[in-house]
Amino acid sequence: MSDPTGHLPETPRARPEAIAQAGRLGRLIEKGGIVFAIGIFLAMLILIQEVFLRYVLNSPTSWAHETTVFLCAVAFIYGGLYCAARDTHIRVVILYDFVSPRVRRVLDIVISVVCALSAFAFAWASWSMVKRAVFRPDGSLYMETSGSAWNPPTPAMLKLFLFAGMIVLTIQFLILAYNYARGERGRQAPDAEQGDC
Repeated sequence: MSDPTGHLPETPRARPEAIAQAGRLGRLIEKGGIVFAIGIFLAMLILIQEVFLRYVLNSPTSWAHETTVFLCAVAFIYGGLYCAARDTHIRVVILYDFVSPRVRRVLDIVISVVCALSAFAFAWASWSMVKRAVFRPDGSLYMETSGSAWNPPTPAMLKLFLFAGMIVLTIQFLILAYNYARGERGRQAPDAEQGDC
């Protein structure tokens, strides 16, 4: 619908950058997002190639499925970090939108601390998966493989990435809680130093 002047109403845009409260870590996470976006694009190209090889040339590969699953899985894990840095994660706003900015700031702190605790609990739980996927019972290094004809170590790599991602997510939420508690507001230029943890 247009207004009386004939202009269309402005639609909300996605945030163009990590929020100021995310600090340096948030800006690093923001910049790293392109790597995982390229991974999703590569997964698409691999699947197109696989469809062609399988259904046109009747010569499927043994690696395409596991590679695309791995690329999409690491992108999905990284997406949690990316959303936290940009403050675009899912939030129930039924109360949040109706309170004063001061109460909202307190809610931001509480939400960030609860999210940090949750991410830490996931990191703790994922460590038990990493121990089984990366170490033999005698303590020697072993990378769990998929057991397929190609048999890559992607299961171990994915579990390691999940563990590392949960640690970084915990740190990111702690930085957010700290900067919200300091009263850090607004966005900053990528090179700005204020509010950095």
